[in-house]
Amino acid sequence: MSQYMVEFDLPTHMDDGFMNRIPAQRLKIDEMMEKGVLLSYSLSADRQKLWCIVKADSEMEVMESISEFPLIKYMTPMITELLFHNMVAARIPLFSLN
Repeated sequence: MSQYMVEFDLPTHMDDGFMNRIPAQRLKIDEMMEKGVLLSYSLSADRQKLWCIVKADSEMEVMESISEFPLIKYMTPMITELLFHNMVAARIPLFSLN
């Protein structure tokens, strides 16, 4: 299984249709992250770019996954297969019996 960086260009004007789909988008992202399909999801401060890392067997599978996004009709995706993707894992302090 490979990892893919998907970069989305977002609209400069976010109409009511876009804004009304944001809650559904957030739920879908949470669901895909819980399933391990999405590894990360990031939005630029100016709200013009969105990035996510998708775990998939092919670029076609990535397209199928992102087609489930409620906001997909407002986004223009660019997909790049990654050689690797490093990220910091949550660190849980070691439990001490002392």
